Amino acid sequence: MKKSLVALAVLAASGAAMAQSSVQVYGLVDLVLHKDKNKAAALTSGGVNGSRWGLKGSEDLGGGLKANFLLEQGFNADDGTVSGAGFGRQAYFGLSGGFGEVKLGKIWTAYDDISGATDAAFNAIVLSPVWLIFQSQYGYTYNPNNGIYYATPSFGGFSGAVSTNLREGVANTRVSAFHVKYEGGPLFVALGYQDDEQKNEKYTRIGASYDLGVAKLLGTYGRAKNADVDEWSVGADVPVASNLVVSVGYARSKQDGMKAEQGWSLAAAYALSKRTTAYAGYFDANKAAVMGRAGAPDSRFGVGLKHTF
Repeated sequence: MKKSLVALAVLAASGAAMAQSSVQVYGLVDLVLHKDKNKAAALTSGGVNGSRWGLKGSEDLGGGLKANFLLEQGFNADDGTVSGAGFGRQAYFGLSGGFGEVKLGKIWTAYDDISGATDAAFNAIVLSPVWLIFQSQYGYTYNPNNGIYYATPSFGGFSGAVSTNLREGVANTRVSAFHVKYEGGPLFVALGYQDDEQKNEKYTRIGASYDLGVAKLLGTYGRAKNADVDEWSVGADVPVASNLVVSVGYARSKQDGMKAEQGWSLAAAYALSKRTTAYAGYFDANKAAVMGRAGAPDSRFGVGLKHTF
């Protein structure tokens, strides 16, 4: 009888432990078929977001404290190859609670957290004018190794985060960043800054959006200090139907002593389900590759599908 009671107690304890922890497999597959001016059509992985898969989980430690982990690997859905080595996108462990959240490992910087929040064309990698024009969007180090990250809880809509990383004896690898933001009702405002030794650059980003109901207005200002580049964008997301959004945006980047680079995009996203979205868009620019993303086209049309799991 005593052995039976002990066995039941062990099973109950293990069941409670399992109920307090969880592990989830997740991912995103994104493919876009696009045609650039004077180039052959191409099928590319990561039209809106980079394709990836990962494992994430948490354990309830009691008293509002949780232990969290995440391991994330990128891949190219067009040919099945892996992007980088191992869990090269993110790999961290941390704690969260009433104090906020702490993460240690390979982590997105605090600047990256807000860098695309107010970009038009859904911040799409292959279609957004900000992605294809801004140096402060594409050029920075977004997930340095040996990272340390802290995010505050929200105080009346205000919150912030800071991040840095350890050099571990390797010169010019420190990446330190912060952001502060406000989210309340229809208004979102954010300021981010990153001192990036790996790129020998200091990046600043200010973004804001306001949801009017019939449209969400978007605006962004960016600066790359050492390159002496100032850039800005405006845009709007317009919900045409419950599952259809049209987005239009314009971006301009100007380096001191050089001609300004500019481009615009028109894109649409149609939700086929909660997890699958079809999208299409057009991008047009004047010599976008001079200062913005290397290989950026003069013009591009693309259609794609994105699925999350």
